[in-house]
Amino acid sequence: MTSEKALDFLNRHGMSPDGIEPARDAKKMAAEMDRGLSGQGGSLPMIPTYLSDRGEILVGEPVAVIDAGGTNFRCGLVRFGGKGPVVEELRKWKMPGIGRPATWEEFMDFAAEAILPLMDRTDKIGFCFSYTADITPEMDGRVVRIDKEVVITGCEGQLVGASLLQALSRRGVTGKKVVVLNDTVAVLLGGLSLGGARDGCAAGQVSGTGTNTCCSLPERRIGKLGRSGERHMIVNLESGMYDGIPRGAFDRELDEESHNPGQKLFEKMTAGVYLGELCHRMLLAAAREGVLSPESAEKVSALGWIDSAVIDAWSVGEKLEQVAAGEEDAAFVQTICTAMFERSARCMCTNLAAILLLSGEKCLRVCAEGSLVQKGRVYRPALEELIQREIREKLGGEVSYTIGNESTLSGSAAAALLNL
Repeated sequence: MTSEKALDFLNRHGMSPDGIEPARDAKKMAAEMDRGLSGQGGSLPMIPTYLSDRGEILVGEPVAVIDAGGTNFRCGLVRFGGKGPVVEELRKWKMPGIGRPATWEEFMDFAAEAILPLMDRTDKIGFCFSYTADITPEMDGRVVRIDKEVVITGCEGQLVGASLLQALSRRGVTGKKVVVLNDTVAVLLGGLSLGGARDGCAAGQVSGTGTNTCCSLPERRIGKLGRSGERHMIVNLESGMYDGIPRGAFDRELDEESHNPGQKLFEKMTAGVYLGELCHRMLLAAAREGVLSPESAEKVSALGWIDSAVIDAWSVGEKLEQVAAGEEDAAFVQTICTAMFERSARCMCTNLAAILLLSGEKCLRVCAEGSLVQKGRVYRPALEELIQREIREKLGGEVSYTIGNESTLSGSAAAALLNL
């Protein structure tokens, strides 16, 4: 059910999804991508990873993998067979630095101890490091910062792979090689490792707690590297930083009160960690403006933190009694929540269309993962419809879409096999 009152509210506050037209807006975003590739600045850093997505993945060769990010630290052994990747001896711990601070040395000692039992079976390590790091030509990662509620002191400027090898060496293990990558690149490589067509441009998409994309381009397109040739390199767009989508009143309000005002504006409009809070702020404003009934306003004022799972339920008409006292207000809440998922999908479609335009290819192979794209009952159908209308019909591009599941481990292994 759609509420005309809610549509008017969205328009008055600049929050309507209708202002975003992916096929049109992609041209502006592609130009920003090009600026980032040439080193001319802009909001998209377009970080070279020095990793290629091309080549054949050796069947049967084991790779030790680490996935460090968010709240969990995982490691295991991955090998590829005729039916795809197989993860063996998977173990999981809470990330060091959660609950109490850890030093960088403690973190690396922890990581080395975790993979030590695997070191007699492989000399290759794929390390998915889902924090901010600059990737070096040696495929290592120099730490910029570690966040996401994880406190590791002395991490800034440290090399992830080199530090791990030093920690292993202190334990008598030498001769190993490490490749460092982030979760979005791992999602891309994990999806490609499942097989299928290899033509066109490959893109990785994370749409969950956070938002990011990456893509594979010929090195000659990455002007700031000063290289030539057709060898493909994966580029991490850090697309959550894009600032070219017009924001509404509640986007600005949320940003101003965030811990990083002025940064990650695209992510704050699209990511699951923010969508619930945007809806909460809109409902509080609707209550103040008298748009909602006094009974519903009272329910809204009693709400605590709202996550994307809650508004996903409201957007499909479930559990609306939590926040609305009658049918009219229930329709208002449902329309507001639906609009935020649709707007997020329009932004991501713009992002994917821009990658296609940047590449100059006709086919885009997207490997995606994250709670929104895997579980979103409004987001995912909206994105699929937009891809059909905006990319296939308006831009004439072909899109293949693979939804991954825990593909960072297989992607980290693929990175090592293709690049070490």
